[in-house]
Amino acid sequence: MALKEIIEKAKPAKILAVSKLQPAEKVRALHAEGQRLFGENYVQEALEKQSVLSDLTDIQWHLIGHLQKNKAKMVVGKFHLIHSVDSLELAQVISRQCEQKGVSQNILIQVNLAGEASKEGFSAKTLENQWAELTKLPHLHIYGLMTMPPLTETGAEIRPYFAELRQLRDRLKATTTTNTTVHPLNELSMGTSHDYPVAVEEGATIVRLGTILFGERPAKG
Repeated sequence: MALKEIIEKAKPAKILAVSKLQPAEKVRALHAEGQRLFGENYVQEALEKQSVLSDLTDIQWHLIGHLQKNKAKMVVGKFHLIHSVDSLELAQVISRQCEQKGVSQNILIQVNLAGEASKEGFSAKTLENQWAELTKLPHLHIYGLMTMPPLTETGAEIRPYFAELRQLRDRLKATTTTNTTVHPLNELSMGTSHDYPVAVEEGATIVRLGTILFGERPAKG
């Protein structure tokens, strides 16, 4: 499917091209077709691509993979949006690193709605309990929430997770007293190549598309 067709199908959500393990040449080719948002999972690979593609000054880089606390100092100020802030402790580390570097960082809060042991993220209950602490951290701008629901065969099975994330975001937004320029809470990052139309129907503002844009990705070496 051509990029223009995918963009039309995903409206009004923004398309984040998941470029992990894809060569820089493929990123450059998709950029030439008009794609501007790219998401990387691995910190070192992402920073290397940023360097190689530094001439493409209008690329907006997103970090979507699990971020270890000891790598936070490497990423603050280097990404438009970090999707995978999965604990209060990680948010605190990012905030401290921002203070040291004199920058601010846009983030999403990762929520593990199904309670899967194989995935990181806040439970909905923990996030609501710790929300006040999260919103008081300096140097962070919480743009919204992200989730990776269980892999399922049908949209009917996955739809409730997308709906739940939207409802959780709406509850948090209603209780957030901070100026909306600090914590806009407008973004819902959910949906991948096999389920993004359902995610869009449930309010996704960012869909993370890899295979449908790049084809199958190479195995990690």
